[in-house]
Amino acid sequence: MNSNAAIAAINTPLLYARYGRLGTGLRRALTVIEYAAGLALAVDVAVVFASVIYRYFLHDPVDWAEEIARALMVMLVFFGAASALGRNHHAGIDVFRTAFPERWQQILVQLSQWVVAAVSLALLVTSYMLLEESAGQTTPLGLPHGIYAWPVVIGSLCMALFSLANAFEAPRRLAFGTLASVIIVCAILAAWHSYAWASAPSPLVLLLVGFIGSIVIGVPIAFALAFASLVYFIADPSLPMVIYSQQVAAGADHFVLLAIPFFVLAGLAMEANGMSSRLIELLLRMMGRLRGGINLITIVATAVFSGISGSKLADIAAVGGIIMPAVRRSRQDPNETAGLLACTAVMAETIPPCVNMIIFAFVANVSVGGLFVAGLVPAAFLALLLAAVAIWYGGKVDPEHLKASDRSLAQLIVGSLVALIMILMIGRGVMAGLATSTEISAFAVVYALVVGGLAFRELTLRITMRLFVQSAAMAGSILFIVAAASGFAYALTIEQIPSLISATMIEFGHAYGSVMFVLLATVVMIFFGAVLEGAPALIIFGPLLTPIAAQLGVNPLHFGTVMVIAMGLGLFAPPVGLGLFATCTMTGTRVQDVAPPMMKYLAILALGLVILVLFPTFSLWLPAKFGMN
Repeated sequence: MNSNAAIAAINTPLLYARYGRLGTGLRRALTVIEYAAGLALAVDVAVVFASVIYRYFLHDPVDWAEEIARALMVMLVFFGAASALGRNHHAGIDVFRTAFPERWQQILVQLSQWVVAAVSLALLVTSYMLLEESAGQTTPLGLPHGIYAWPVVIGSLCMALFSLANAFEAPRRLAFGTLASVIIVCAILAAWHSYAWASAPSPLVLLLVGFIGSIVIGVPIAFALAFASLVYFIADPSLPMVIYSQQVAAGADHFVLLAIPFFVLAGLAMEANGMSSRLIELLLRMMGRLRGGINLITIVATAVFSGISGSKLADIAAVGGIIMPAVRRSRQDPNETAGLLACTAVMAETIPPCVNMIIFAFVANVSVGGLFVAGLVPAAFLALLLAAVAIWYGGKVDPEHLKASDRSLAQLIVGSLVALIMILMIGRGVMAGLATSTEISAFAVVYALVVGGLAFRELTLRITMRLFVQSAAMAGSILFIVAAASGFAYALTIEQIPSLISATMIEFGHAYGSVMFVLLATVVMIFFGAVLEGAPALIIFGPLLTPIAAQLGVNPLHFGTVMVIAMGLGLFAPPVGLGLFATCTMTGTRVQDVAPPMMKYLAILALGLVILVLFPTFSLWLPAKFGMN
């Protein structure tokens, strides 16, 4: 993606145009909140980077750095989530909704808007309660506790405004008709619980119905999780409502998760300053003439960029944006390439610094560095399997069709070296344990912006500002899922669901062996990776299954690697994988056309995953070499 494309990627049609002056105010509020999120990300990078410099080079640790960084992260999550909501960029699954007749689809879309509005309003009210409750309290370093509470209140307020504006954009009859229906259903449930509580559905039933129902009607994943836990809190009068926002805010307040927005920003900066395009074009010119050359380039390019951005969809956008035009120029099948591109994202799920690896390590209490190292050999193994199939089914193309620019080979090599140094820097930091993943990611951002900007001179101040805004929105939508899942997990814990699942799975493992347990967990993760999207599946099942695996003698690094790959397989597999739909959107293809040629690649990945389950050495050999297992 070039610099102009980086700007265009976040431009959207005029929002809230039907509201007149009110719409103008909403657009201004959206601009303010998204730039505030971008500013929070920029300051956070500066704080963490300065902290690293002071700690490792000046041997003078900055005591307040982590507290400030965490407060800025809460601001980034809620402001970024609000800006993503204002532009309708939150991820959801609409496959189930499209199975209904068209008239019903319109109603379900509107109902999903009211669900989002209900969650936003509930967060606003309860976060204000949290703010009042924390008045006068201070952090361990003496800072006012409001630095964590105020961003939640302001972000929730913006989400409430945008969600109500989105809901009332529908035709008046549809908007008020569905709202009346929602109010009636809520009144019936409230009366049922008040006057016939013995026969009323339990909070657990309402939790599950709320979550499954939200998914079916297409509510964004984060808001489906938050809505389910909201229903649970309302149905259980013994739980203070302030705990609702407290749990959501706590889910966003973790220093280790800062690596996610930092690596996303580093990847987008590489695309904007031309580092990505030079590296991929060099691969095209070097490998394009080989049998299956374009396929091989797709695999190698995705692997390379997975070592920078951490976001698989960002990798697909970077690689697909250059590969797909070359495919069409050389008259190759774009559906074949799009299917392979989606499968390379599965292959690269365990290449550090993958966002889902960070999330799994966090929720399952596993070493981030150890998991990063454990994922390298499995990724290389899956890449070799994909390459074998790609060469077998591939053909040769005219290299002249693969030139994307007039740059000389020398220029491409020099430009690619700048990108490769960044990849080596990240890899060295991870493998040697020189710093935490968050600190390494801050270095990656500074390198991509400063070194990449000076080397190629394609970054302007305006482009850089928009990069921070875009990264904040992307990271906010990802991390808001983590935050919302915290409340959902809290409700499950109260209902002792983890204990029930643990007992059942332990019994299964003792009866059939640890290998069968891991295979069963793999199937579970594939299914829920498709249905829930990647992060929620890991957040819910990671902390449930990892301790069981450890009790059965399964190494957590091996288990985590297998779970992340299985989740990716579900995320990018037809017919409901959200990642596949996103890939087709980016490549200008259709799922029904991509699925048939994609099946051979999925089959080899599934075979490879089974081999990885059966032979833990793939995951554990490298960590053993570095003393991380």
